[in-house]
Amino acid sequence: MSDIAPDLAKLPVTVITGFLGSGKTTLIRHLMQNPQGKRLAVIVNEFGDVGVDGDILKSCAIPDCPAENIVELANGCICCTVADDFIPTIEALMALDPRPEHILIETSGLALPKPLLKAFDWPDIRSRITVDGVIALADAEAVADGRFAPNVALVDAQRAADESIDHETPLSEVFEDQISCADIILLTKPDLAGADGIKRAKAMIAAVAPRALPVVEVAEGVVDVRVILGLEAAAEDDMDARPSHHDDAPDHDHDDFESVVIDLPEQSDPADLVARIERLASEMNILRVKGYAAVTGKPMRLLVQAVGARVRHQYDRPWGADEARRGRLVVIAEHDDINEAAIRAILKA
Repeated sequence: MSDIAPDLAKLPVTVITGFLGSGKTTLIRHLMQNPQGKRLAVIVNEFGDVGVDGDILKSCAIPDCPAENIVELANGCICCTVADDFIPTIEALMALDPRPEHILIETSGLALPKPLLKAFDWPDIRSRITVDGVIALADAEAVADGRFAPNVALVDAQRAADESIDHETPLSEVFEDQISCADIILLTKPDLAGADGIKRAKAMIAAVAPRALPVVEVAEGVVDVRVILGLEAAAEDDMDARPSHHDDAPDHDHDDFESVVIDLPEQSDPADLVARIERLASEMNILRVKGYAAVTGKPMRLLVQAVGARVRHQYDRPWGADEARRGRLVVIAEHDDINEAAIRAILKA
């Protein structure tokens, strides 16, 4: 019999949550490249069937986190398919030789973290893993602009006048649930927010947090690994301290959001593609666009990541000899803003 206490033998898991485009993949890439001697494994939970984030991370694989330790789960919600996908994935990672010493889970930007924590209470894995901590990333500029809780004074007035009104938008509920579930907040892209924006963002986070939470400013995902790993929070045993808007709901879903996958032919001008993506944000309230494109005359694949009208693109790797030179973009929006025909018309214009 092992002389190691069961709790000490548990494999730690860090859940990394945050709104769309907040920098989760960038953070995990930094952790992979600076593992502090730990063997890492990564579960990437995508929304849609184009594995952009997983592909990015696999291209950064190193001996302490090889490609076979990076697993993608599609459809945006790990906890909706616990028995079919999540538990088998955890078990497969724990069966690797050598076994990972720490697992990172990148949730979909639309995911509610608390139902995922509940999955760690499943008998098959509860005795073998523990949630070391929940890390919530928040885009400093977006939070400072009040995008997740607009017109707070007006909402308070409406609530006082009529308690039957649904005062919260789906996006604000996702944001608040992520903050409420977290052990530490990483405030990303602080350079875009400026000093005043950072102050406003921290005030908004404090206003929605159920308890005092540390907030750390992080640029380009660079943070001391010791700050966010090894928290020993045992979050699965601390559920009451992590309130959710959906605590009374019998189950959960993501029907408020939809995604469309658009195949693109080779592009002659990346700037023109960027302009079309910006147009989507301005005309159709598109939340997120991510994927890749082929550019005529360029041997490298063009990686595209957009949050609203903010578009970033870079050549990330050469096209494989057996790959078709075509692009694929995942477009994500709230349900009422998805018009597939119009999206296709703009992106293929």
